[in-house]
Amino acid sequence: MDWLQNLGLLGLFIGNFLAASIVPFSSDALYIAAVLASDNIAACFIVATLGNWLGSVLTYWMGRLLKWEWIEKWFRVKREKIEKQKEKIDKYGVWMALIVWIPFIGDVIAIALGFYKTRPVPTMILLLIGKAARFLVWNFVIGLF
Repeated sequence: MDWLQNLGLLGLFIGNFLAASIVPFSSDALYIAAVLASDNIAACFIVATLGNWLGSVLTYWMGRLLKWEWIEKWFRVKREKIEKQKEKIDKYGVWMALIVWIPFIGDVIAIALGFYKTRPVPTMILLLIGKAARFLVWNFVIGLF
């Protein structure tokens, strides 16, 4: 049955990766289901955190590829609005990476951090801390600690 558990962990990783990048669904629900069905909570925590973190890292780097002209053209956002958002990113900087786990707005924040070219290493570290803290909180909420 080890192969079945490994397959579940692979699914948990892929699901969390996709949830943090391009597919809109709840990595929280996936994590809770996996933890409740597993007898290896630590493995679920590590796999979910890494998958979700790497999905956000991908989203961040996709944001770095964007150009101002594309945002204006494709999303019809005026340069003034983009510059106003940049002021927020400049004010809070890489610390915004800690809240990328928030549903709906998290992916937008990850893209914005990349688009506005925050420093990659601190951003990646804070993304990891934020993602890990989120799943750690879920462990407390469902009574696993």
